[in-house]
This record gives sequence, structure tokens and C-alpha cells, in this order.
Amino acid sequence: MMLDRLELALRQNRSLSEMLECFDEIVLPDAWLVAGCIAQTVWNAACGLPAEFGIKDVDLVYFDRNDLSAEAEAAHEKRLRDLFRHLPVRLDVKNEARVHLWYEAKFGYPIVPYSSSADAIATFPTTATAVGVRSRAGKFECCAPFGLDDLFGLVVRPNKVQITSSIYEAKVQRWRPLWPRLTLMSWDEPASAK
Repeated sequence: MMLDRLELALRQNRSLSEMLECFDEIVLPDAWLVAGCIAQTVWNAACGLPAEFGIKDVDLVYFDRNDLSAEAEAAHEKRLRDLFRHLPVRLDVKNEARVHLWYEAKFGYPIVPYSSSADAIATFPTTATAVGVRSRAGKFECCAPFGLDDLFGLVVRPNKVQITSSIYEAKVQRWRPLWPRLTLMSWDEPASAK
């Protein structure tokens, strides 16, 4: 089963494994470990590379529409960086409920507010990185709106729901030399996983 295969691959990454073990201590609503750190750990396993190879940071998202302040988000990030300070990774914490407040200034165009973390994950730049995982009461859970076929098939396909071709191309350019076994689909390919 792909979910078991995903959990097994992620357990090889010491930082992700420990974060999943301690996930109940994160104490944030609708929280998930997401995106590149998940996909890249799977790619590393498939390519025979160390589990942490090429991973710039660990993204943790949550959804709290009751506090959209940058200060609250920063306080949660500081608390969680302190909690996991012994791990050799940089933790990036984002409240997906407030992304629409800063997105236009960073990327040049506005977006509609998300309704949940899963809604946000469904807009991530590629089908292979549109994945979130968490552990609640010791049970491994996965949010993968495009499924896991592209992830395990080492296929990088653009998810055109929200990004531009330049955002996608920047990711592809970074990943190409690190994981040469990836099949990097062009921007003109269909957005959905096959």
C-alpha cells in the first residue's frame, strides 16, 4: 500500500521521523508537514541517496483563521523551532489562513483565501509535492489531492491551479541536478497526475 510505503520512506529521515513521533506536541489546528521535504525524502530513498539529501527546510503548515496576525505565526514558528532545535533542519511554519494577505506582494498576483490546509496543499506547485503528512494519536495520515503516483513515479508535473510557469521552472532548475532520475514534465503538460 502506498501510504505504508510513504510512512516507511519518511521514517528514514531522522528529522521528519522525530517530528511525526512528537506531532501531538505541535498543538496547532489542521497542522501538516508538507511539500518538498516529503517529496525529496521519497526521491532520496528511490535514488539511493541519504534521506536528508538536498532538503533546504521542513515546511509545517496549519490553519487558524481566528488569528491571522504575522506575530502569532512567528510565535508558533519560534516555539516549534525551539521544540525541534536539536534537529539539523530549518523549520518554516506558515498559517495557510493568512497566505492571501501577503501572496500578492511576494508573487505579483492575488489569491482567494484558503478554506483549510488541504485546500492550500491542493495549490502547491507540483503534483508530487502537493502532499502533507501528520501523525495524530500515533496514526499516520496523508493529504495528497493528486494521489501519490507522481511522487513514487519520480514525476514532477506542474500544478497550474495557482502558480506561474516561472515559479515552476525555478523549482525544476533547482531539482534537476540534485535528482537526475526525475521525469520533469514541461509546463505545457496536463496539470493532473496520470
